[in-house]
Amino acid sequence: MSGGLRVRQPSGGARSGDGVVMKGSRDGGDMEKEQEREALQAWKERVGQELDRVVAFWVEHSHDQEHGGFFTCLGRDGQVYDDLKYVWLQGRQVWMYCRLYRKLERFRSPELLDAAKAGGEFLLRYARVAPPGKKCAFVLTRDGRPVKVQRTIFSECFYTMAMNELWRVTGEARYQSEAVEMMEQIVYWVREDPSGLGRPRLPGAPASESMAVPMMLLNLVDQLGEADEELAGNYAELGDWCAQRILQHVQRDGQAVLENVSEDGEELSGCLGRHQNPGHALEAGWFLLRHAIGKGDPELRAHVIDKFLLLPFRSGWDPDHGGLFYFQDADGLCPTQLEWAMKLWWPHSEAMIAFLMGYSDSGDPALLHLFRRVADYTFRQFRDPEYGEWFGYLNREGKVALTIKGGPFKGCFHVPRCLAMCEEMLDALLSRLALAQSPGTQCTPAAPSPEGAK
Repeated sequence: MSGGLRVRQPSGGARSGDGVVMKGSRDGGDMEKEQEREALQAWKERVGQELDRVVAFWVEHSHDQEHGGFFTCLGRDGQVYDDLKYVWLQGRQVWMYCRLYRKLERFRSPELLDAAKAGGEFLLRYARVAPPGKKCAFVLTRDGRPVKVQRTIFSECFYTMAMNELWRVTGEARYQSEAVEMMEQIVYWVREDPSGLGRPRLPGAPASESMAVPMMLLNLVDQLGEADEELAGNYAELGDWCAQRILQHVQRDGQAVLENVSEDGEELSGCLGRHQNPGHALEAGWFLLRHAIGKGDPELRAHVIDKFLLLPFRSGWDPDHGGLFYFQDADGLCPTQLEWAMKLWWPHSEAMIAFLMGYSDSGDPALLHLFRRVADYTFRQFRDPEYGEWFGYLNREGKVALTIKGGPFKGCFHVPRCLAMCEEMLDALLSRLALAQSPGTQCTPAAPSPEGAK
């Protein structure tokens, strides 16, 4: 992708109440608008149909009717090859089912809600290693006995997301209490005292910050603050803090997004400091863009699109075979991770969300082009037309490396979240184009509301 790609900012005309930039007269672009409408409609139908197939795969194969929760180690055809339960993925699937139930009418079924509630109750009973302590396991046996604990905040983050969404669809206050209390613990570990995570401070270890930590916190701020003015106000300062911590990962005079920086926002030495993850930068991009839209900050929105969408794509897209590299070295050296050149499902899912959200915000057709470019590759290479769901792991050439549909890190989350969010955004874009058909008006897609982007 050319380094000269830049976002056109909406200008001219008045902005109507739904975020559409209105102009006074038609300028002969009716045919282009109709072509755009047809392309968006085709993608909406394609994305919606794929979402139905993906959800059907998990509903058919992943539910543990005996103990509650979900099997995530699933082979290509859905066969369970390991019954260990990963807390990240349990929380993610509860969240995903509740989100679908709440946001899309066709998923408002008792089966989906009952499975989400059973998964939530499994987490309540077993996720925490030593209640009343808040530390959650990373891996549990099928019946809920702890197997492994990570010295990070991520099991707890997905636990929080699950509990908050369960509260939203059931109205049961105990779920929200769990979410808010766990959120308080996570914030304390991150901003006050991390010793409760069990990670020792070693004298030779650099004081570094992974972009994943402020990213997850920013996502939780958005999750808990949705349609809740009191909590949104309580977390406003935290959201701004998270955004600034993410932004300091833009290094080298704005020419690189680095996965790890020092605690004071400086580049680290060695492989740790040069490490790049294009998919993670793109995911951070749409988290930040959603935050900027909510704040009504056009400068931040433009900066995020440039540095967290366009920049990672230019550096991360494989010019020979297509697809996003998993890892890169900022100096162009060979990364040390064996999987660095592989193409994984989740960076491409995040890229689809990021570029479509960027287009919805800016109206720049270059971002719609990038969405279609990534989506075309993703549907062609990852999608399994025979058994449903997506393969997760391809080699550099785009051939399937692992036939599994789920495992310790791939569950019912990135793919359906991507498809559901894209369907919602495409629907909103089509509604704006329909509005523009009224006589004497024309529109450019502009910023979706934060609620519509979630």
